[in-house]
Amino acid sequence: MSDGILVVGYGNSARSDDGIGWHVAQRLSVDPLVPELAYDISAAAVAVFIDATTSLPPGQIGVERLRPLERTGGPLSHHVNPATLMALSNQLYGRAAEGYIVSCGVQSVELGDRLSSAGEAALPMVVEAVAELVWRGATG
Repeated sequence: MSDGILVVGYGNSARSDDGIGWHVAQRLSVDPLVPELAYDISAAAVAVFIDATTSLPPGQIGVERLRPLERTGGPLSHHVNPATLMALSNQLYGRAAEGYIVSCGVQSVELGDRLSSAGEAALPMVVEAVAELVWRGATG
């Protein structure tokens, strides 16, 4: 039986908007994206990943349901992507949480620990999108 909700913010916190996941995570207090999270994903009902993307316009939010890969595809490094992490959870523990990725379009990935104006403006909307997924997962 699975319960609980796992929220993971990741990205490069030293590259402006690429750190949006870290900024949201700071507000929601979660751990970084590492293979060791596979166990947490197997035990959770819902896993929400937060990251920056260049495939959306700056500041635009996207929410996508994740499907785990069938296999991890090879040796793992210290960092993995969400679909690989969910596949690892399936391989090691026989299940993975219902997964989602909340993405935010980047305006800048220049060196810096502050979000761009678009990233800063989008931050509350990303937090709200994550909170909505968490609420839906908690209420089933």
